Amino acid sequence: MFTGIISDIGCIAEISRIPAGLRTRIATVYDPDGIDIGASIACDGVCHTVTAKGRDGETNWFEIESAAETLKLTTVGNWTVGARVNLERSLKIGDELGGHIVQGHVDATAEIVERTDHPDSVCFRFRVPAEFAPFIARKGGVALDGTSLTVNEVDGDTFSVFLIPHTLTATTWADRKAGDLVNLEVDMMARYAARLAEYR
Repeated sequence: MFTGIISDIGCIAEISRIPAGLRTRIATVYDPDGIDIGASIACDGVCHTVTAKGRDGETNWFEIESAAETLKLTTVGNWTVGARVNLERSLKIGDELGGHIVQGHVDATAEIVERTDHPDSVCFRFRVPAEFAPFIARKGGVALDGTSLTVNEVDGDTFSVFLIPHTLTATTWADRKAGDLVNLEVDMMARYAARLAEYR
């Protein structure tokens, strides 16, 4: 479980092919001594298991492995060396829940169709696959590239969010532009409510 509050911006240091998919090394400020092998870290919103960790001089790093399903549903297959990624350690009992409950189970990718810069904020508009549009609610929560955000307006299969300056500096969102794809995780409660209605 995560909260969607980004705690580091990592940098892709290495990418290699493995039989299962991809192995990625990510440079981070996280102390490797405080990371267990097998721990979960959300990388651009995708929950990954730490398979290795260490230091190269003063640079801390950890490695993750991404299987075919992850590469199919997320932007992980598009990562390049040098790219920045949003990172969040898993939630501990007693931690502050500053965002909303995020599982790190990405549903699909959303496309940025418009970016509008204002003096004190940036507005992004996204298009989502039609099957996930019903899960996006005005003033509801959504996780995009692992960031807990509040939906501003909804129109069919598109919706918008406003980002304040702090979010732009504490995450990779300042880099985002129209045409980019981002990882989408819909609100967990909306998903279960829809399943209950379907079952009935």
